Amino acid sequence: MKTLKLIIVAFLLCSFSIHAYVERDLLQHTADLEKVKRSLLSRQDWIPYPAYNDRAGWNELLKENKQFLINQGEKYLGYEWKVVKATDYIEFEKSGNRNSMQDPFGSNNRAITSLLFAELAEGKGRFMDQLINGVFLSCEMTSWVLSAHLSAAQLSHRALPDYKDQVIDLTSGDLSSLLSWVWYFFHNEFDKVDPVISERLKKEIKERTLDTYMNTDRFWWMAFNYKPGMMVNNWNPWCNFNVLQSFLLMEDDPDRLAEAVYRTMISVDKFINYTHSDGACEEGPSYWGHAAGKMYDYLQLLYDATGGKVSVFHEPIIKNMGEYIARSYVGDGWVVNFADASAKGGGGARIIYRYGKAVNSQMMQEYAGYLYDKETKNDIASGIDAFRILQNIYYAEEMKQLPATFTPPVYSWYPETEFCYMRNKTGWFLAAKGGYNNESHNHNDAGTFSLYVNNVPVFIDAGVGTYTRQTFSHERYSIWTMQSNYHNLPLINGIPQAFGAAFKATDSRFDARKMKFSTDISQAYSAAAKVNRWERSYTLTNKGVLLEDNFTLEERIGKDVLTFLSWGNIDISVPGKVQIQIKDEKVTLYYDKEQFSVSIEKIPLEDPRLSNVWGEEIYRISLTSGFTGLKGSYRIRIEK
Repeated sequence: MKTLKLIIVAFLLCSFSIHAYVERDLLQHTADLEKVKRSLLSRQDWIPYPAYNDRAGWNELLKENKQFLINQGEKYLGYEWKVVKATDYIEFEKSGNRNSMQDPFGSNNRAITSLLFAELAEGKGRFMDQLINGVFLSCEMTSWVLSAHLSAAQLSHRALPDYKDQVIDLTSGDLSSLLSWVWYFFHNEFDKVDPVISERLKKEIKERTLDTYMNTDRFWWMAFNYKPGMMVNNWNPWCNFNVLQSFLLMEDDPDRLAEAVYRTMISVDKFINYTHSDGACEEGPSYWGHAAGKMYDYLQLLYDATGGKVSVFHEPIIKNMGEYIARSYVGDGWVVNFADASAKGGGGARIIYRYGKAVNSQMMQEYAGYLYDKETKNDIASGIDAFRILQNIYYAEEMKQLPATFTPPVYSWYPETEFCYMRNKTGWFLAAKGGYNNESHNHNDAGTFSLYVNNVPVFIDAGVGTYTRQTFSHERYSIWTMQSNYHNLPLINGIPQAFGAAFKATDSRFDARKMKFSTDISQAYSAAAKVNRWERSYTLTNKGVLLEDNFTLEERIGKDVLTFLSWGNIDISVPGKVQIQIKDEKVTLYYDKEQFSVSIEKIPLEDPRLSNVWGEEIYRISLTSGFTGLKGSYRIRIEK
């Protein structure tokens, strides 16, 4: 027994490497091409939904959701279809504005989705003309790719669609899979109007998606040519999921279908290989639905299409990737956000339930029941993902039976991704991270933390503003939200953290007995910071949090500044105290008044992506040290 305890302690205290691509190839080990050929069900026999003309089937499946879907579709009976002009694409090159192209394109796609499900619900042909208009308009577009993605993916590197160059991105895949479902349900009805509608739609999907996927390896998200140091993020499962749907619904040749399915398996294996075995989503909770969530959709579709013969739902990493979303929940809608993720949202009850059911996770199913009890029930048809909407409908009755109780874990430690969450019985929740400064959707934030009291965020990660050209360019770290000096981190010798995989936390560890996370963040700073060691630790106590910095500098060339982001009402008038009140919660940060001077900066939030979460402004609190030595320590207490 003593030996066992020592092993457990050793595991809790040990540290791990920042990132390692592991050649698991779980899907390929589960089935080769020949097994895929033998396993695929024929003629869309995997589809559990009624045919369009099976009115009794749709009435039974939809129940009270029928009228909601009809009402949604009625909003588009008089819809004026939007033209995406050439100048809307070019605007991205001129100003970095993505929305001039995205907004009208997205509006049309939402209209198609609503019309699709309204016609399935009602079945009287009332929505058919408008649906045909949407199909015809889509087929007339040169590309279904966003302007922001065309400039990177096209061989021309321009934002205007090149008719000679087919590209698959997130939204082209979204529309391709959506229109594949439209074709599946309605091609016979379209033929009664004019056969050219279905013929044209099938031709466009074949050329834009099916042929393009099989004939090119150049898109980075495919990762077929993966090399160490490359990134594989949510694009991979998202795009492959859309491609898989299009093939399963549109491909007539069984041999080519099997080859395509197997090709998607090779690609998705790269994403699973890239993900740490601890399962954490380095992109944060609001990206989970597009990363692990899309991977689940892909795996579920693969499972269904092969009658369950090709499945990796039993693999621990797949379960870990799912449970991350439940472990990252703080309470009252707040989630732990790092990188570009928002502090609110992430996943949804319905997909969390289905994922949890597939991997046999009681935690996920309980969390789904808890969320479902609080969610707006008519979000059954939100977004343009036809597969998810169909699944939402299919599992609607099961969702009603879920209990609305969820007991979150006391702590969650992700030793490879280096995320650590701790909560206590007095209402404190602490999240901290190590990591490295080249993660997907990266911010320079190795060693940062967020703190919540009774589900109210006190020390925060602001998140990210509206995406523009600058967000994903060499100008990214000129944006304040990306910089370490606008996170809860120190400037060392006046120097912030640097961007790049070489800039990282090291020796990250968690002691569950002491509820203490520590990491050395010295390597997250460039040589200009002249730092040899900077160990930052966070200890969660019954009273609050103890933050400690222990450091050794090579040379003293500037001042150390401890920065903290917060919101609400902040009072720094009493030396040694920063008093913060947010709603009904009052928290005090205690510092050594002989060691630090304090200042506060208001940061106006004009971007709605930020202000919708935090309000009109947040604040940066700066504790500037007067210490001039090369070796020392700082100690901060945060208590009520």
